[in-house]
Amino acid sequence: MSDTHGPGEDRDRTAGAPRPEPIRFFGTTWVGHNGGYALRRVGVAVGSLVSAVIGALVLLFGFQGLTDADVGLFVNVLAIAGFAVCSVLMFVRTWRGYVRIRPSAAGADPDTGGSMQGLYVIGFVGALLAYFVRSLYEAPGERLLRAEYEQAREQYERRRAQRTGNPAGRGKVRGAAKRRR
Repeated sequence: MSDTHGPGEDRDRTAGAPRPEPIRFFGTTWVGHNGGYALRRVGVAVGSLVSAVIGALVLLFGFQGLTDADVGLFVNVLAIAGFAVCSVLMFVRTWRGYVRIRPSAAGADPDTGGSMQGLYVIGFVGALLAYFVRSLYEAPGERLLRAEYEQAREQYERRRAQRTGNPAGRGKVRGAAKRRR
């Protein structure tokens, strides 16, 4: 368990400090780039690329079945264009998901529901390729989670700095300073 936490996290956990959100396949090793982070990134990159190649081969066999069924040029072109467009859309959507701020629970993204499920199924190769490219230079989603984590840490530190000292004494000092003027 200690290999998934960054330095000083055990101390922060008891103090009520914000904890980093784990990333699939990485846990919280993305915070300090420890615990086999580099090997995990290589494994994720290779795994997603292999999965994309296998998915493309499955699609190729499906298109070969269409050709063997002699359904016509129009249906073949339509099927290839459909999978290509869906893959490109899923690549862009997946890529944007790693860099834009996530919507809050109250204003949830309408595209995450069932309306996009068919696009995910058809364009899975694009999503896998986006995962591969992103994993070449960071854990997918790391930049977004790091920004959120650092913002939460800054807010925590500001709140913590405001709470230092004796709160009962604060009011008297302020009141005494006001009366002197």
